[in-house]
Amino acid sequence: MIRRARQLKDHAVEADLFRRRALVGFLLVLLALGGLAAWYFRLQVIQHAEFATRSEANRLRLVPVAPARGLIYDRKGRLLADNVAAWRLDAVPERAGNAEALLAKLQSVVVLDDEQRSRFLRDYRNSRPFKPVTIKLRVSDDEAARFAVDRWRFPGVELVPYLGRVYPQGALFAHVVGYVGRIDEKDQAALGDAGGAYSHTGKTGLERYYEAQLRGKPGFRRLETNVDGRTVRALDTVPATPGTDLRLSIDIDLQRAMVDAFAELEGTAVAVDPRSGEILAMVSLPSYDPNLFVNGISHADYQALNDNPSRPQFNRAVLGGVAPGSTIKPMLALAGLDSGVRRAEDKTLSTGMFYLGGQRRGYGDSHRGGHGWTDVRKSIYESVNTYYYRLALDMGIARIDEYLGRYGFGKPTGVDLSGEIGGILPSPEWKAANASKQGKWYPGDTVITGIGQGFWKATTLQLAQATAMLANNGWVRRPHLVKDMRADFAAAWMPVELVPPTRGSDSAAHLQAVREGMIATVHGPGTATNIRHGLTYLIAGKTGTAQVVSRRGSAAMNPRSLPMHLRHRGLFIAYAPADAPTIAIAVAIEGGGYGASSAAPVARKVFDAWLLGKAVAPPPQQEQAAAIDANADAQAALPPDFSGVQGSPGAAMPAAAPATAASRR
Repeated sequence: MIRRARQLKDHAVEADLFRRRALVGFLLVLLALGGLAAWYFRLQVIQHAEFATRSEANRLRLVPVAPARGLIYDRKGRLLADNVAAWRLDAVPERAGNAEALLAKLQSVVVLDDEQRSRFLRDYRNSRPFKPVTIKLRVSDDEAARFAVDRWRFPGVELVPYLGRVYPQGALFAHVVGYVGRIDEKDQAALGDAGGAYSHTGKTGLERYYEAQLRGKPGFRRLETNVDGRTVRALDTVPATPGTDLRLSIDIDLQRAMVDAFAELEGTAVAVDPRSGEILAMVSLPSYDPNLFVNGISHADYQALNDNPSRPQFNRAVLGGVAPGSTIKPMLALAGLDSGVRRAEDKTLSTGMFYLGGQRRGYGDSHRGGHGWTDVRKSIYESVNTYYYRLALDMGIARIDEYLGRYGFGKPTGVDLSGEIGGILPSPEWKAANASKQGKWYPGDTVITGIGQGFWKATTLQLAQATAMLANNGWVRRPHLVKDMRADFAAAWMPVELVPPTRGSDSAAHLQAVREGMIATVHGPGTATNIRHGLTYLIAGKTGTAQVVSRRGSAAMNPRSLPMHLRHRGLFIAYAPADAPTIAIAVAIEGGGYGASSAAPVARKVFDAWLLGKAVAPPPQQEQAAAIDANADAQAALPPDFSGVQGSPGAAMPAAAPATAASRR
């Protein structure tokens, strides 16, 4: 057997192969290291700022800090909306455990109703494990003390301090100040990233209108967190900026006097300073307690408000309009004079009924026998319908709209309250758009427009603004509630910027003729002589009645035979002192019948409270009877010092007693 020779290795070749392989490997490693170095360079140099920011964002969390809400004061610095220290009870799901078991344990410490329990259970299920959920928003002092003693029994449950909103005057200013309520998803979306800082937001009244100013600017706490988003430690805090404080033009004492003057009556009244447009008092009755809504009103309380037929939550002053009735006559008289359709000395014959050509149905005056020859002054103080039937036809509806629009009707006044309506200034265009089933505009529509009936709708705020225009030499001023603002306690009060007034009437002679008619309404042979007893100052006023149900055919209806909700609304507009006005008022009484017997006495009591500082005495318990019909014969009870009012341009007015210091405020 021949053994094959063993092949010897070529060490030189193998060494060369190894060197080539090692070089390739080295180059691959070097390439990988180069790529890694390039990647590190990209991360550490090129994208350093981006990833540093991301890293910091993962490590740090900004928690908003709620600011103190701005306070609201009356004109004398008395609080209408305050912040009070309060406690709420929060639970963190991951530490508190089962929600039902937790509520069962808390029963012996904190009182929870069914609504609070169901709300907590819903929020607890939908919350993140580490995010606190509120069990009860307002914990009483006794409950807080009991919880502090047994706190060890409730891991994950904490008492959290915060500032709660409270309204010291309760129902007195519910329709003016409004209220705040718990913030909802819609509010959160509107506020954006800052929404997490707020638990409440303005819902109605000034709280809603000035929400941006009142809520302030949130601060924040910077917290260090772990990878799960849980807090490790607090780093620093930027304090919140408190909201702006508001000081109103309203006076608490006058507001209370106005409410007391209504007694058991329902309706609304607005008093303004004609010189500035400041609202001195504004009520809508019945009212409600706004404190019920701050932390979520109970179902029972909310149901009670909704079931009340008088609608306590409805702000009649800015949302509810009625036909102005005869209170529109001074403004229409001024429009007739300003337009040149009438002169102050022009007279119209009132025979008791007014007829349009070709019509059998007439339009009546309160006196079946008529008022005789009537000029502009007599048309106001005796409330002569025929004068205004004829005037409305002579002016035409287009001219009525033009001039009454100048005086502020048919559009919002611009008051600083949300949702104000503009009312209705009747016109063919409005009827075509809103009452098309009633056909085209007829002459009869113009006739009844002249006495404030028909399609008319005016708010008491509009009537007060127009009355202030008569008292303020023809200037129409925007009514407003907020007088001053300040950023904080150390800052000075800064007056709000007012909207420049517009000119309603340029004629002093025309205004004077209308004023003389209004003064004679109270101090002469007018329709409101029942409120002049014991007066030491002059009142210029006008009564009115707004029909809720119309007559049948040509037969007049006795409003006292109707149920209260179908009775006429009693109206009264006035200003005082008539020789140097400092207050103008509009009053509307629902179911009050005639304005002279229901609304005028309310205005007299408000004037006495403002001008003389008199408290309103409780009214005697007697039936609200019409002492003097708003359209009744007003020739009786002439004062001894009255003379010459029957239409002469230079009619003498009774001299007013010297005004006291209080009457000039």
